[in-house]
Amino acid sequence: MQNMPYEEQIKALTKISKAIASDIYLEDILRLIVTVTAEIMDSNICSLMLIDEQKKELVIKATQSVSEEYNKKPPLKLGEGIAGKVAKENKPIAIKDVTKEKEYKHKDIAKKEGLCSLLCVPLAAKGRVIGAINCYTSTPHDFTETEINILTSVANQAAVAIENAELMVKSKVIQEELEIRKRIERAKGVLMKEQGLTEEEAYLKIRRYSMDSRKTMREVAEAIILASDMKKITGVKRS
Repeated sequence: MQNMPYEEQIKALTKISKAIASDIYLEDILRLIVTVTAEIMDSNICSLMLIDEQKKELVIKATQSVSEEYNKKPPLKLGEGIAGKVAKENKPIAIKDVTKEKEYKHKDIAKKEGLCSLLCVPLAAKGRVIGAINCYTSTPHDFTETEINILTSVANQAAVAIENAELMVKSKVIQEELEIRKRIERAKGVLMKEQGLTEEEAYLKIRRYSMDSRKTMREVAEAIILASDMKKITGVKRS
């Protein structure tokens, strides 16, 4: 295994850092991470796996491998296989030959794809493991401490990118929920004023119409608000 020069490693890691700080989509960032990591580590297959919190499984989310069989490998349970063990224990694991490793799953795929040594490190953000990165070589290799540190550095950056993306999604969902509530509250106020309804009656009327018309509560609320605003406008014009 011949690693790229130190200067090139720094450039590669900087490339990942810039991608993480940019506005490109998470999928593209993860794809870039595995591609650059494969170059840094001189790896013939590099893959990034994330934990499905509901199923407690590790699923491949990005790889530069063109092997359809490898890319479609079934998920691993936490604690299962090498990556599952790494994710569960939050510690890197290096294997000299995966085809002879008792705990390694899918030895048939490894043999078919010519995979030999494996370095797997956890993806951890603020102490919480969210996945793992795998780097394979095609010939037997003893991973050095430097190589483990480089891959750990990449994993840490990847974890930050993933966590930031998750926070952005959560933030958008919360904002949308607040916006919907504001609209429904305003629509309730319109119905209470125009039709003399109580707050509960106004809410039930909006919900009932939403169900009957197969429209969202937000759409119904916006229609009520729009109709009320139109009345005000036409009323002003007539006067």
